[in-house]
Amino acid sequence: MIYQLSVALIAVAFAVLVFFLIRTLKAAQGSLDNVSRTLQEVQKTVDELSYEVKQTVRHANDITADVQHKIKKIDPVLESVENLGEVLSEVTAAAKQVSSTLMTKFQTKRAEADKAAQSSHVTAPPATQTERTLQSYDATYHDEAKGGKNWMGYVDIAANVWQRLRK
Repeated sequence: MIYQLSVALIAVAFAVLVFFLIRTLKAAQGSLDNVSRTLQEVQKTVDELSYEVKQTVRHANDITADVQHKIKKIDPVLESVENLGEVLSEVTAAAKQVSSTLMTKFQTKRAEADKAAQSSHVTAPPATQTERTLQSYDATYHDEAKGGKNWMGYVDIAANVWQRLRK
Protein backbone atom coordinates (compact mmCIF):
# COMPACT_ATOMS: atom_id res chain seq x y z
CA MET A 1 0.00 0.00 0.00
CA ILE A 2 2.80 2.39 0.73
CA TYR A 3 4.15 1.58 -2.65
CA GLN A 4 0.87 2.39 -4.28
CA LEU A 5 0.51 5.60 -2.33
CA SER A 6 4.11 6.56 -3.15
CA VAL A 7 3.58 5.86 -6.82
CA ALA A 8 0.31 7.82 -6.78
CA LEU A 9 2.02 10.73 -5.00
CA ILE A 10 4.91 10.65 -7.48
CA ALA A 11 2.39 10.59 -10.36
CA VAL A 12 0.52 13.61 -8.91
CA ALA A 13 3.79 15.49 -8.32
CA PHE A 14 4.92 14.69 -11.85
CA ALA A 15 1.58 15.90 -13.25
CA VAL A 16 1.86 19.16 -11.27
CA LEU A 17 5.45 19.57 -12.45
CA VAL A 18 4.44 18.95 -16.07
CA PHE A 19 1.54 21.43 -15.70
CA PHE A 20 3.82 24.23 -14.46
CA LEU A 21 6.51 23.28 -16.96
CA ILE A 22 3.96 23.57 -19.79
CA ARG A 23 2.86 27.02 -18.52
CA THR A 24 6.49 28.14 -18.34
CA LEU A 25 7.25 26.83 -21.80
CA LYS A 26 4.14 28.57 -23.23
CA ALA A 27 5.25 31.87 -21.63
CA ALA A 28 8.75 31.37 -23.02
CA GLN A 29 7.25 30.61 -26.44
CA GLY A 30 5.23 33.86 -26.30
CA SER A 31 8.34 35.82 -25.37
CA LEU A 32 10.29 34.21 -28.20
CA ASP A 33 7.47 35.07 -30.63
CA ASN A 34 7.63 38.69 -29.49
CA VAL A 35 11.40 38.70 -29.87
CA SER A 36 11.06 37.19 -33.33
CA ARG A 37 8.55 39.88 -34.41
CA THR A 38 10.74 42.59 -32.95
CA LEU A 39 13.78 41.27 -34.82
CA GLN A 40 11.80 41.22 -38.06
CA GLU A 41 10.76 44.82 -37.54
CA VAL A 42 14.34 45.78 -36.71
CA GLN A 43 15.51 43.99 -39.86
CA LYS A 44 13.00 45.95 -41.97
CA THR A 45 14.06 49.21 -40.33
CA VAL A 46 17.74 48.41 -40.89
CA ASP A 47 17.06 47.60 -44.53
CA GLU A 48 15.21 50.89 -45.02
CA LEU A 49 17.92 52.83 -43.21
CA SER A 50 20.72 51.14 -45.13
CA TYR A 51 19.04 52.15 -48.39
CA GLU A 52 18.72 55.75 -47.17
CA VAL A 53 22.32 55.76 -45.93
CA LYS A 54 23.51 54.45 -49.28
CA GLN A 55 21.58 57.21 -51.05
CA THR A 56 23.06 59.81 -48.69
CA VAL A 57 26.58 58.51 -49.30
CA ARG A 58 26.02 58.60 -53.07
CA HIS A 59 24.73 62.15 -52.79
CA ALA A 60 27.72 63.16 -50.64
CA ASN A 61 30.08 61.62 -53.19
CA ASP A 62 28.39 63.61 -55.97
CA ILE A 63 28.71 66.81 -53.95
CA THR A 64 32.38 66.06 -53.21
CA ALA A 65 33.11 65.47 -56.88
CA ASP A 66 31.31 68.72 -57.79
CA VAL A 67 33.25 70.68 -55.17
CA GLN A 68 36.56 69.23 -56.36
CA HIS A 69 35.69 70.16 -59.95
CA LYS A 70 34.82 73.72 -58.91
CA ILE A 71 37.99 74.04 -56.84
CA LYS A 72 40.03 73.03 -59.88
CA LYS A 73 38.29 75.79 -61.84
CA ILE A 74 38.97 78.35 -59.09
CA ASP A 75 42.69 77.53 -58.75
CA PRO A 76 43.76 79.84 -61.63
CA VAL A 77 41.72 82.67 -60.10
CA LEU A 78 43.46 82.16 -56.75
CA GLU A 79 46.84 82.18 -58.48
CA SER A 80 45.88 85.43 -60.21
CA VAL A 81 44.87 86.94 -56.88
CA GLU A 82 48.20 85.86 -55.41
CA ASN A 83 50.06 87.47 -58.32
CA LEU A 84 47.95 90.61 -57.95
CA GLY A 85 48.87 90.74 -54.27
CA GLU A 86 52.55 90.55 -55.14
CA VAL A 87 52.18 93.30 -57.75
CA LEU A 88 50.32 95.53 -55.29
CA SER A 89 53.04 94.92 -52.73
CA GLU A 90 55.67 95.98 -55.25
CA VAL A 91 53.62 99.08 -56.21
CA THR A 92 53.27 100.00 -52.56
CA ALA A 93 56.99 99.63 -52.03
CA ALA A 94 57.66 101.80 -55.07
CA ALA A 95 55.17 104.44 -53.85
CA LYS A 96 56.86 104.46 -50.45
CA GLN A 97 60.23 104.91 -52.10
CA VAL A 98 58.94 107.78 -54.29
CA SER A 99 57.29 109.39 -51.28
CA SER A 100 60.44 109.19 -49.18
CA THR A 101 62.51 110.58 -52.08
CA LEU A 102 60.10 113.50 -52.52
CA MET A 103 60.12 114.22 -48.79
CA THR A 104 63.91 114.17 -48.74
CA LYS A 105 64.02 116.61 -51.68
CA PHE A 106 61.50 118.92 -49.99
CA GLN A 107 63.47 118.86 -46.75
CA THR A 108 66.79 119.61 -48.45
CA LYS A 109 65.21 122.43 -50.51
CA ARG A 110 63.64 123.87 -47.38
CA ALA A 111 66.92 123.66 -45.46
CA GLU A 112 68.77 125.37 -48.32
CA ALA A 113 66.08 128.04 -48.60
CA ASP A 114 66.16 128.61 -44.82
CA LYS A 115 69.93 129.04 -44.91
CA ALA A 116 69.70 131.40 -47.88
CA ALA A 117 66.91 133.37 -46.23
CA GLN A 118 68.83 133.67 -42.99
CA SER A 119 72.00 134.81 -44.68
CA SER A 120 70.37 137.29 -47.10
CA HIS A 121 67.35 138.26 -45.13
CA VAL A 122 68.94 140.26 -42.36
CA THR A 123 66.72 143.27 -41.99
CA ALA A 124 66.05 145.67 -39.27
CA PRO A 125 63.30 144.57 -36.93
CA PRO A 126 59.99 146.23 -37.67
CA ALA A 127 59.40 149.25 -35.59
CA THR A 128 55.66 149.23 -35.14
CA GLN A 129 53.31 146.55 -33.98
CA THR A 130 51.43 146.60 -37.29
CA GLU A 131 54.64 146.03 -39.27
CA ARG A 132 55.51 143.08 -37.01
CA THR A 133 52.05 141.55 -37.57
CA LEU A 134 52.32 141.95 -41.35
CA GLN A 135 55.80 140.45 -41.39
CA SER A 136 54.65 137.51 -39.28
CA TYR A 137 51.68 136.93 -41.60
CA ASP A 138 53.93 137.03 -44.67
CA ALA A 139 56.39 134.63 -43.08
CA THR A 140 53.64 132.21 -42.18
CA TYR A 141 51.51 132.21 -45.33
CA HIS A 142 53.58 133.56 -48.19
CA ASP A 143 57.14 132.52 -47.48
CA GLU A 144 58.19 130.48 -50.51
CA ALA A 145 61.43 129.47 -48.82
CA LYS A 146 59.48 127.36 -46.32
CA GLY A 147 57.48 125.62 -49.00
CA GLY A 148 54.61 128.09 -49.22
CA LYS A 149 51.77 126.71 -51.32
CA ASN A 150 54.08 124.86 -53.72
CA TRP A 151 54.03 121.68 -51.66
CA MET A 152 50.25 121.43 -52.12
CA GLY A 153 50.78 120.92 -55.85
CA TYR A 154 53.13 118.04 -55.15
CA VAL A 155 50.60 116.48 -52.79
CA ASP A 156 47.90 116.75 -55.48
CA ILE A 157 50.19 115.09 -58.03
CA ALA A 158 51.02 112.27 -55.62
CA ALA A 159 47.31 111.73 -54.82
CA ASN A 160 46.43 111.55 -58.53
CA VAL A 161 49.23 109.06 -59.20
CA TRP A 162 48.11 106.94 -56.28
CA GLN A 163 44.47 106.91 -57.49
CA ARG A 164 45.52 105.88 -60.97
CA LEU A 165 47.71 103.07 -59.61
CA ARG A 166 44.82 101.76 -57.51
CA LYS A 167 42.57 101.47 -60.58
